[in-house]
Amino acid sequence: MTKQNCIIVGAGHAAAQLVTSLRQQGWEGAISVMGDEYFLPYHRPPLSKDYLSGRKSIDDILIRPPAVYEKARVRFGLGLRVEAINRTDKTVLLDDGESISYQKLVLTTGSHVRKLPVPGTDLPGVFYLRAIRDVEQIKGFIGHGKKAVIIGGGYIGLETAAVLKQLGMHVTVLEAMDRVLQRVTTEEISAFYTRVHMEEGIEIVTNAAVSSIEGGKNVQKAVCGDDQEFAADLIIIGIGISPATELAEAAGLDIDDGILVNEFARTSDPDILAAGDCTKHYNPIYDRHVRLESVQNAVDQATIAAGTICGKPKPYNALPWFWSDQFDIKLQIAGLSTGFDQVVVRGDMANGRSFAAFYLQEGRILAVDAINKPKEFMMGKQLITAKVEVDQAKLTDEAVPMKELLS
Repeated sequence: MTKQNCIIVGAGHAAAQLVTSLRQQGWEGAISVMGDEYFLPYHRPPLSKDYLSGRKSIDDILIRPPAVYEKARVRFGLGLRVEAINRTDKTVLLDDGESISYQKLVLTTGSHVRKLPVPGTDLPGVFYLRAIRDVEQIKGFIGHGKKAVIIGGGYIGLETAAVLKQLGMHVTVLEAMDRVLQRVTTEEISAFYTRVHMEEGIEIVTNAAVSSIEGGKNVQKAVCGDDQEFAADLIIIGIGISPATELAEAAGLDIDDGILVNEFARTSDPDILAAGDCTKHYNPIYDRHVRLESVQNAVDQATIAAGTICGKPKPYNALPWFWSDQFDIKLQIAGLSTGFDQVVVRGDMANGRSFAAFYLQEGRILAVDAINKPKEFMMGKQLITAKVEVDQAKLTDEAVPMKELLS
């Protein structure tokens, strides 16, 4: 057996896919995964939903059972942090002082939560939600009739608000911008989610920039710049994430709002690859560089990286897709809507909880937001990649099967 070693830094979705893809594609050397948490790779989306609500345990959210990694002969260094990369010697330095050599190195370092720069974020009862340990601590502050304040009206904030409401808490969402989801979607979709959350009894407050968090032994309130105060037994901050590029940057790799990789997941060093939230890559479907925060991207890019390492390179050209679960709503997003000049809606957006919004540019579909519309999501993906002009009358007519639009 070869003495080659592939080291993977980060133990999330990309790492879990990479180790199995490496074995499937013929890598016979050693595989080492270094992760700073004490858990095998786990699904992060359930953290703000089924894991927070208690419907799923840690074992339920593991991406692969331990036996899969044992069969693949994967060595995990859990609870270990890689402090530095020496590209000349091709070694990584761990925080316990050990130095390990590599032939191939893959950075799947993911992302960090964006910190809220105001006083009081260190009070007991104030949390960010990114890891299992965060949820375990949050659970101690959940209680029927207690008050929860969510700072940030993005998908994570709204998902968390929905779960806490279902657990019997009084929930207020504070969004600093004019509307929830303002960074990621249109006014119409924002209005829909505002309506749904208000129907469920959640208070949505926009243009609410938090200036401080106050309390004693525990958090007591969030204070906004206009001196509005919101009582709280629990505060969760969800104002976005940023790519974890510090290690790559210190090693001298090319960085631009993410670790720059080519279509084969290679960085500016041919023996170092990267995959997942930490990367920025060229997407041929949209003809531009993008950084994606999604499970789909992490999994697909990791598969590409494994092929490159094993001498079976294939260019990455996957269509981005995402999802969000809130109350009885499953949102499925296909594509990237940036640059749209028209929105076409199939279904009733103003009433009920089922419709699809298609984002068009010069008559072609760039992206679709499908709310409880799985067929529109699946066919929307095909229409985006086909790049065909669509008949808008048929697109809006729910009596016309979506597959007719492909003909």
